[in-house]
Amino acid sequence: MVDHSAQQESRPSNTLLTSDALTVAFGGLVAVNAVSLHVRTGEVFGLIGPNGAGKTTMFNAMTGFTIPTSGRILFADQDITALPSWKRARMGLARTFQNLRLFPEMTVFQTVLIGRQAGREAGPVAQLLGTRRAQQEDRACRERAFEEIAFVGLEKKINTEVKHLPYGDRRRVEIARALATDPSLLLLDEPAAGMNPQECNDLLGVVQRIRDRSLTIVLVEHHMRVVMGVCDRIAVLDHGTKIAEGVPPEIRANPKVIEAYLGKEVRVRARA
Repeated sequence: MVDHSAQQESRPSNTLLTSDALTVAFGGLVAVNAVSLHVRTGEVFGLIGPNGAGKTTMFNAMTGFTIPTSGRILFADQDITALPSWKRARMGLARTFQNLRLFPEMTVFQTVLIGRQAGREAGPVAQLLGTRRAQQEDRACRERAFEEIAFVGLEKKINTEVKHLPYGDRRRVEIARALATDPSLLLLDEPAAGMNPQECNDLLGVVQRIRDRSLTIVLVEHHMRVVMGVCDRIAVLDHGTKIAEGVPPEIRANPKVIEAYLGKEVRVRARA
């Protein structure tokens, strides 16, 4: 039996998100095997690993899209292991998706506005009647949507339909929509996937500006330039198990990480 009290004491005091011996199994396949992570408030935390390492499963468990087989997930010291994704979102967890989930016929503004309106307090009746509170909320939502669109650098395309945007801009729209929910933790699922070098540079700038807002970020990414350029700490998974954790220079030089990505023979030659 896992001693949760002992693990609770070992967590840093500034921890915002914790996975506590998290395990996810699909039948006989263990996709994530007793992985413990501590994401600190205000940092950019990277989660990397070769294909099939368990990153996406881990990410989905953190965000409520997969229910763990065992272990716990804590957010701001609250156990959220069994909470659905929408409840986690209301608590301050926002995420993007590896495969874009946008409405192509909507404009940039309409798309980001949806993210902001999800947290409105005025009910449907108040909105239908156009009460003073509902009108105030509506103005505030629109202002916040515009602010986030400008933040990711798309203010000149605010009325453009999403389907007419290049791929990199669509990624930024999704990030703006997530930011519009006013999260305390933003989880980015391979935001640089499919981007060209210029789009990656633009994304680096966006993530760095998000970090400057003291927003905590968990980043799952294959693009090592992005990971090494923005992450404060990185954890590495391989076959569902955490094999390393540390700051970027430590991860870059870790023999287990090199072997996981390149194979044992390459690691031995490199050491020689």
